[in-house]
Amino acid sequence: MVASPAAPTASSARAWRVVLEKIETDLLDGTLQPGDRLPPERELSTTLGVGRSSVREALRVLEVMGLIRTGTGSGPTSGAIIIATPQGGMSALLRLQVAAQGFPLDDVVRTRVVLESAVVEALAADPERATGEAQAILDAMDAADLTTAEFLALDAQWHASLAEASGNVVISAMMAGLRTAIESYVQAGAARITDWDAAASRLRHEHRAILEAVDAGDAAGARMLVHEHIAGYYAQAGLARTPPH
Repeated sequence: MVASPAAPTASSARAWRVVLEKIETDLLDGTLQPGDRLPPERELSTTLGVGRSSVREALRVLEVMGLIRTGTGSGPTSGAIIIATPQGGMSALLRLQVAAQGFPLDDVVRTRVVLESAVVEALAADPERATGEAQAILDAMDAADLTTAEFLALDAQWHASLAEASGNVVISAMMAGLRTAIESYVQAGAARITDWDAAASRLRHEHRAILEAVDAGDAAGARMLVHEHIAGYYAQAGLARTPPH
C-alpha cells in the first residue's frame, strides 16, 4: 500500500515567517539598510534552514508590503533590493482590510478624526506650510455645475492634499489606505441628505474655515474645526451610532 504524503507540519507551513523575522532583525540592528541587496535565495535557504519555496514566499510578501524590489538577471538591478516605500505597502494592506469589511465604520471615522486632527495641527505649526493645492481644490469646489459625485471626489482630494502637505508619510499612507472606506460612507451619507445643495454649501464653508485656521497658525482652532466637520457630516447623514471623539 502506498503511504499518503505527510501533512505539512506547523513549522514547515510557517517557514516563510522565519525569513521575514530574519530580515526584520537585520533591518533593526542595521545589518540591512535601504539600497542593500538581500542574499540569494539559495544562501537564505541554507542559512535559515528553510526550503527555497519558503524563501520565495517570504520575498513575495515583502514585495507586496513595499519593502523590497525584485529583478531578474545578473545586472545591478537583479535580486531582491531593500527599498523604502512604506506608503505603497501600508496603503495596500489597509485597502484590502477595508475591502474585506474588516473595519467597523465607527472605528474608521474615529481614526479619520485622529489622523486629520494631527494633519492640521502639524500644518498650522509649520511656518513653511504649502497649502496652495488645497486652496486650488477649494476654488474648484465652488463651481456651480458640479454633480454630487464630482463634489465628493474633490472633497476627498482636498483632504488627501492636506495629509500630503503635512509631510507625514505614515499619516498619508494610512489616509490613502482608508480612502475607499471614507469615500464609501461619505457617498452613502450624501444619498441620505435631503437638501444636498445646503449641505454642500456648509461643507465649502467648513473647508475654508479649516484652511484659514491652518494658514493663520491656529492649531487648536484647526483641530476643533476638523473634528466638527467630520463628526457633523457623520451625524447629518444619519450614520452615527456613537459620536466620534
